[in-house]
Amino acid sequence: QVQLVESGGGLVQPGESLRLACATSGITFRLYTMGWYRQAPGKQRELVATITSGGRTNFADSVKGRFTISRDNAKNTVYLQMNSLKPEDTAVYYCNARHQVTRHDYWGQGTQVTVSS
Repeated sequence: QVQLVESGGGLVQPGESLRLACATSGITFRLYTMGWYRQAPGKQRELVATITSGGRTNFADSVKGRFTISRDNAKNTVYLQMNSLKPEDTAVYYCNARHQVTRHDYWGQGTQVTVSS
């Protein structure tokens, strides 16, 4: 069975940091581009960041310079380091695995990130 399990969400104040992790199982991790997406209340799901198996990254303009995505292929885990958090970062954050050939997607259950003073 395929599982993507996010962790690390929580409630923080503006300017603080969080690190999200997504542990995967049941997939050949190196064959997947990994990504983080988020969905705020009443809004569409949006791309936050992606990282290919070779380490190439892509970020939404809204998080460039603040967020970093990384992957540990030995642990089959992808991370999202979120610094200088803003209230507008508040959302449910979802982990995504996209097969590099078939483009089939797997999704995690999501983890809540709330940035509020």
